[in-house]
Amino acid sequence: MILIVISSIVFLILVVQIYLIMSASKTETQAYKILLTKDHFEIRFYPAVTIASITSSAKTYKELANPGFRKLAGYIFGGNETGKSISMTSPVHMDINDSASTMSFVMPAAYNAENLPKPKDKQVILKQIPDEIVAAIKFGGYASDADIEKNKQKLIKALNESQIAFYGNFRFLGYNAPYQFINRRNEIIVNVQWHANETEIH
Repeated sequence: MILIVISSIVFLILVVQIYLIMSASKTETQAYKILLTKDHFEIRFYPAVTIASITSSAKTYKELANPGFRKLAGYIFGGNETGKSISMTSPVHMDINDSASTMSFVMPAAYNAENLPKPKDKQVILKQIPDEIVAAIKFGGYASDADIEKNKQKLIKALNESQIAFYGNFRFLGYNAPYQFINRRNEIIVNVQWHANETEIH
């Protein structure tokens, strides 16, 4: 009887995880074009997007993640001047540093700063991020500050070895809901100096 109960629970968990993975595949993901693929990282071109962002005094992933997510989720789930629900996209952007950290949701492609409803929470700011070229490194599992630092250092090493100059803050991208246990995707990105021909980008 115990074995049957345990098997049923495991089966239910697997069904839920498969459902979450399938749902995640239908979620709008921020568009980008791969310009270069290396053993440990990619160079990507990201077109301009509109984001909803909050600024925090948090200095760690743990301190920023939950409070930041709640504020931004409040905005897209109706906490705006029209009460409009806006679809969640992926990934969630986090810029964690010792001065002022930020968390941002990328708005669906159909929206821009002009047609988005204004947030009720004044801490939520709408702004446009211009085109950018970044280096990105991927890792799985549940992210932690140690994981973020470890993969940041791996990316720094790989870029230095490839003689690719980088600048600005390193940012964390999270793609999955917290209750998705398997097939998790995380990334670290940083802006790079990339002398590509315009025809390779557009």
